[in-house]
Amino acid sequence: MEKDIDKQLELIKRGTVEIIQLDELKKKLQHAIKTNKPLVIKAGFDPTAPDIHLGHTVLLRKLRHFQDLGHKVVFLIGDHTAMIGDPSGQSKTRPRLTREEVALNAKTYERQVSRVLDMSKLKIRFNSEWLSKMDSVKIAELMSRYSVQRMLERDDFANRIKERKNITMLEFLYPLLQGYDSVALESDVELGGNDQRFNLLVGRDVQGAYMMAPQVVITMPLLEGLDGVQKMSKSLGNYIGINESAKEIFGKLMSVSDELMYKYYELLTDEDTAKIRRDVADGKLHPKDAKVNLAKIIVGHYHGAEAASSQAAEFDRAFKDKGFPGDLKLQEIVSGNISESILSVLVDHTRLAASRGEAKRKIQEGAVEVNEEKIHDSNFVIKPGIEYRIRLGKKFVRVILKSA
Repeated sequence: MEKDIDKQLELIKRGTVEIIQLDELKKKLQHAIKTNKPLVIKAGFDPTAPDIHLGHTVLLRKLRHFQDLGHKVVFLIGDHTAMIGDPSGQSKTRPRLTREEVALNAKTYERQVSRVLDMSKLKIRFNSEWLSKMDSVKIAELMSRYSVQRMLERDDFANRIKERKNITMLEFLYPLLQGYDSVALESDVELGGNDQRFNLLVGRDVQGAYMMAPQVVITMPLLEGLDGVQKMSKSLGNYIGINESAKEIFGKLMSVSDELMYKYYELLTDEDTAKIRRDVADGKLHPKDAKVNLAKIIVGHYHGAEAASSQAAEFDRAFKDKGFPGDLKLQEIVSGNISESILSVLVDHTRLAASRGEAKRKIQEGAVEVNEEKIHDSNFVIKPGIEYRIRLGKKFVRVILKSA
């Protein structure tokens, strides 16, 4: 086990949204080091879909951090609670899964997590082990330890009451059963997405009600999908599955926006995101090259370094085949402004378009690409110190903005 608390905290805190309570975590870590007894780290996954995507790996990677620090990680498959359905973020009662659907999805989860977690150090548990044995008396006892008032503080429920939408008593039971999982596992820390905050805090309360030291709660951000807006989800079609081919993963990652790229670096890699951001801003690193590096790292995680290098080379060939001349001279735009609008670049500086009206029309038609991405916003600006490859139809320029 890592003996330096500061080093442990540095890794644990990376990419997190919230730690409740940080001082409790420090005390737990101190005790674990003193007694040489690792903490029990719990994360629950309801097997509601068969495939794991990069959004799921945000949590899995944090579990791996705890493994690397020497703690005991429990991957809890909520095979029992999946048949109830988590109400988190739901605007209506969620359909319940059958036992057969849950069992099938759970098997695929076990296979896929091995691509992120060290299976020799992982304990996989199913909450049916204890929840299926609870009779009506034990469930009633559990329900007596939590109030309706506290349950109605949940935003999902409060909004549905306001909108006169149905809430079943079964949905009230879900967070209590998840909380009881923490009692059964005697967890010291529970991880979850920040949309799970309410459920995780119920776990603290339920442990306290059973005279146990409450777990520390660590929430992780939800990863936006390829659209950069909605959280990554298979149902929304904006996901990158870890079982997809190296070509598919690489291509999808190259399509994300530059800003989303930094979040992917922070949550899906161990790279120094701040340095990458600085290097791009200073012009030391082209955004495309930063994105290629990100794609290589992630493809390497799931398909190996050879596949990652192969896809990078294939992408480079495809990029060159798009028509950008290899000997295209870099054109300097000298300006007294801190940025220049794409319209000014297209019309005044490069003459790719004859007028602002034509430039706007071409942008709306999707005929203008900046660094291999179509732009649809006439207010797009270029910033100083960064090389931009701009294409309008069959006309190309490489430009860089310099301050006057």
